[in-house]
Parts: sequence; structure tokens; C-alpha cells
Amino acid sequence: MDNIIYIQNLCKSFNEKKVLEGVNLSIKRGETFLIIGRSGAGKTVLLKNIMGLLHPDEGKIFIDGVDITKLNKKQLEKLRLQFGLVFQSSALFDFLTIEENVGFYFYQHTNLKKPDIRKKVKETLRLVGLEGIEDIYPYQLSGGMKKRVAIARAIIYNPKIIIYDEPTTGIDPIAVDKVISLIDDLHKRLAITSLIVTHDLEVGFKLADRLAFLLGGKIIFEGDKQQLAQTQDARVQQFIHGSSSGPIKETQV
Repeated sequence: MDNIIYIQNLCKSFNEKKVLEGVNLSIKRGETFLIIGRSGAGKTVLLKNIMGLLHPDEGKIFIDGVDITKLNKKQLEKLRLQFGLVFQSSALFDFLTIEENVGFYFYQHTNLKKPDIRKKVKETLRLVGLEGIEDIYPYQLSGGMKKRVAIARAIIYNPKIIIYDEPTTGIDPIAVDKVISLIDDLHKRLAITSLIVTHDLEVGFKLADRLAFLLGGKIIFEGDKQQLAQTQDARVQQFIHGSSSGPIKETQV
């Protein structure tokens, strides 16, 4: 299994603050990969670099064999079509119908006719277990349904990589279970690579094939769940067990 994402010595600072310091990471094609770390550890900055939304100070980022740090603006815009992004807050447009939300890319960036877009939207909503809601608005949906609509919007144009940013935040336990099952089902059915960032380790461990722990701007652990259980790194063990006692201090991200 080859690497669809491969990162070498990635560094990113804002003013005098170093957020990423020599990050090295490999994500295999077709796997579900989890990134964990404390709030402020740089997880979102890492994602933005992977998607080409930020440019690193140093290092290389290969997406499907292409070093995106060398691409121009137009090439980066084309590259981003390889990604589907599910935002933490779902980020649906309240003033648009569900059809207009899910089909947003096609309405804004293609010449597809409305009946064709509507057909694609209906097919995609069926994939996430939602039918007959095309003409209603986000405010009429529960939190769990909004999350599934957000997932539909992310997968409708067949990206190679889906990024889930805190996919179960703000929804009830029953909806969480549905979202977990949906992410797992879509991963298998669509044969895509899934990249998950979450504070909910239980959710992450249910879904992930492998994971990485980001601390102090560096990846201090990368491996599968069996390797995680066997690691002797006290920092990793402290985080996994949620202990306030250990080498990670309150001010350390």
C-alpha cells in the first residue's frame, strides 16, 4: 500500500511562535488515519498545510506523489478537489436548501444543469441515509442530520481523501454512533482515504487503522493501535489515559 500523503520535515511558524517543527508523517492510500493532540497542538495548521491552504516555511508535502509546496495558485485549487472536508460545525449555509448546500460545488463551479445536479444530490443523500430532504433548510434538521448532510457535501464530487475535523462534536450519543457507522461504511464503500482529527479518542480508536500524536510541533508517535498499547512513551500514555500527572504540563501543547 503506497503513501497518498507523505510529509518531510514540515515547519510552520506564525511570527515568533513555532507551531510545526520538523513534522514527518506518512498516510497510506485507503486507510483511516487519526491525528490526536492537545488543543493548540497544531492539528488544524497541519491540515491546512496538507490541503495547500497554508504554505510551509520548510519541508515538503507530497499528495499522491506530487510535492504541493511547488504548485502555483491555480494548481493548488485543482489539487483541493482531491479533498472533501467535513467541518467541526458542519458549516452548512442556513440560507440555502439542503440541495443547494450539498450541490454547492456544482452550482458554483460547473455548467451542469440543475436537474443533473439534483439527481447527484439525491443519490449522495441516499448514501448517507437521508432521503427526501432536498428542499428543506438546515435549521429544520437535528445536529446528527446536519453532520450527515455535511458528509454528503464532502463526498459528492468523489474526492480521494476525506478530512473529518471533530466529526462527532456537538451531537448526542445515538447520533454519534450513526456518524461513526456512516464514516466506516463510506470508507469501505467508496475506497477512499479518511483523515480524522478528534479529541474523542473512543471515536477515533473505533475508526482508525493507524494514528499519529502531535506534541510540541512534532509527531512523537505514529503507528497502529497495537503499537500504541505497547509504547513506553510516558507522554503518549499520559494523554491516552487523560491524566494531569506526567511529563506533559498544562502549558505544553
